[in-house]
Amino acid sequence: MTGPTDRARTVAKRTHREKALNPMAFAMRPRQARRLPLRPALAGLALATAALQLGGCASAPAPLAAAGAVQTEQPAVETTYGIRVEGLRLSAAGSMLDFRYRVLDASKAAPLLNGKVQPFLLDEARSARLGVPDTPVLGRIRQTARNNNIRTDHTYFVMFGNPGKAVQSGDKVTLLLGEVKITDLVVR
Repeated sequence: MTGPTDRARTVAKRTHREKALNPMAFAMRPRQARRLPLRPALAGLALATAALQLGGCASAPAPLAAAGAVQTEQPAVETTYGIRVEGLRLSAAGSMLDFRYRVLDASKAAPLLNGKVQPFLLDEARSARLGVPDTPVLGRIRQTARNNNIRTDHTYFVMFGNPGKAVQSGDKVTLLLGEVKITDLVVR
């Protein structure tokens, strides 16, 4: 006859062996781990992987061929403001606009990264003025130059709110940031 300590040791050994063989046993009791339906879980994982590969991710950067699709006068923006517009995309299920730009000349791009000046997107077709949201935890959702440290050949972002999902893909908007004005940005 075995005592309570012998039985506890046997259960502990069995549990330890099951944890080594099945990592899911760590989070679930051993009986539940043995009953885990493997085929439906693998089918779901394969389906999710295929969907991400085919559809992509909204926050993923666009392919290089589509990067030139931004309908703005790139040479004028590059020479005047020292940036290359990477894109303006809908994000967060259409309730935000993600503006990305690459700094080519740090001294010319300094006004864009000034945290004291507030950027806006103007949608003249709807008379909408979209600003940068100010969240209580994160603050303004944009990158600024800390201690005037602007890195050349680095991509920066500004997130604009899109209340009511007023701006849609294909719309043209204008970026206003102090003295900076970039027109004919097409939302992707």
